[in-house]
Amino acid sequence: MSFEYTTEVEVRYADIDTYGHVNNATYATYFEEARIDYLYDVIDADEALLSGSESGTGIVIANLEVDFVQPVKINDSVAVAVRVPRLGQKSFPFEYEVRTEDGVAATGETTVVTYDRDTESSRPIPEDWRDAITQFEGL
Repeated sequence: MSFEYTTEVEVRYADIDTYGHVNNATYATYFEEARIDYLYDVIDADEALLSGSESGTGIVIANLEVDFVQPVKINDSVAVAVRVPRLGQKSFPFEYEVRTEDGVAATGETTVVTYDRDTESSRPIPEDWRDAITQFEGL
């Protein structure tokens, strides 16, 4: 399965550790930025979903994994490729590749759970999300 979605992320000075590399914890932020872009573009997410609105449907992270391949440095141009390889009933994974001009710098995965903010519990993936992701990803 290929990555059909890619977005650029900015390497900020604050991202850099004492070794001159992007700090390992920052990759979760890069994943988050890419995931938000994906949701805006693929499911046409609105501000309420992504802003932490007090009601409605949102997502929460159930799991986060990162594998580091090579360092990212301050002057690197960084793109994050994102894909959703499958859909469950109430959750789905995002897979990521952090890329620089030198190749893949890191890979990762987050599992998100669709969440009803009113009842504070998981809920089934909305059908319009399921339809949009299925169509985009060719699932």
